[in-house]
Amino acid sequence: MKATLGQALEAYTAALVRDRAALAPPDGPTDGELGFAALVREQLASTVGALARSESKVVAGLLGKASVQDVVEAVSAAELSLQKFTAVRDRVIAAYQEIMRMPV
Repeated sequence: MKATLGQALEAYTAALVRDRAALAPPDGPTDGELGFAALVREQLASTVGALARSESKVVAGLLGKASVQDVVEAVSAAELSLQKFTAVRDRVIAAYQEIMRMPV
């Protein structure tokens, strides 16, 4: 059975919608959650959202419903968001490792 480009994009979009709920962290801080943890959770949700918007724009671009400029802007925004979150993650890991090296 041969799949058309439209069918492949529809299947990809359906999988994206289905998995988006699993990737997104719960909304708002939970009971007892510290301010830093809430900040990290918020940034993670923002990054996941930017990646999802970027993927949606790419699919729309492939279907001819979005301009090339819109696709490039969405991908650039997602890349910047991912780089920012990765930099914060690296700093947190470095700080944790530094704390673990402290003598007791």
